[in-house]
Amino acid sequence: MRAMISMYDMPERRPAIGAWWEGLARHWRAAGLRDVSQTTHMTDIDLYELWLAPDLFIAQTCGYPLTHRLKDRVTLVATPVYAVDGCAGGRYHSVIVARRDFDVRSLDDVAGKVAAINGYDSQSGWNALRHSMIDKGAPARILETGGHRKSVAAVREGRADIAAIDCVTYAGLEALAPQEIAPLRIIARSASAPALPFVTRRDIAPADLEKLRAGLRAAMADPALAETRAAMLLSGVEIVPLQAYDRLLEMEQEADRAGSLVVDHS
Repeated sequence: MRAMISMYDMPERRPAIGAWWEGLARHWRAAGLRDVSQTTHMTDIDLYELWLAPDLFIAQTCGYPLTHRLKDRVTLVATPVYAVDGCAGGRYHSVIVARRDFDVRSLDDVAGKVAAINGYDSQSGWNALRHSMIDKGAPARILETGGHRKSVAAVREGRADIAAIDCVTYAGLEALAPQEIAPLRIIARSASAPALPFVTRRDIAPADLEKLRAGLRAAMADPALAETRAAMLLSGVEIVPLQAYDRLLEMEQEADRAGSLVVDHS
């Protein structure tokens, strides 16, 4: 069985991710699940291959793949709640950042500039940015970096002027690598959407799905895992209907209708 429990993978957090996985695995076994994966993959793998693996135990994905390439191909398990401002009720948003010493102070100043995004299949890096730029002037160019931390670096180093960064990623950098964001400032925040979901294989038995959810709830409530949860910025888990993620599609459609950030990807 294959697993990947955190999309918020960074070298500084890997000990906490490993400890969180051990705690989760213990609670899943207590819930009656067999064949629990021995370890959790990190994000330096082909994520679509993992998400679509027939032996997927559990993985975290982004809501944009969930509503697009993974649509009807995986099963929604639960939505995490993060101990980050703006993440109540299993939601999150993006912070749009620029350099402190640059003349971009609001979204009205973005026209003609360079925007860094982690990827075109990202809610927080691309879809949220497009939605935030409705009725604003478009950047002259999009720089695809491959990761939020790389987008932060692109802005910090002057290769890009702005970037939309997942607020949980940004909070993680504040805690673990504050020097990387010290030269930046937040110029705007996007609309919120359901947070990055946990998913499993499409054909999971209903009883096993309930055991997955029970194990997640138990781990979130386990006092012995409180320090680990804090390191992961986790405060709970919500079971939301799949339709809740339609909000991402609505944001995409609103940006499409407005013609927001229709740019040359090259």
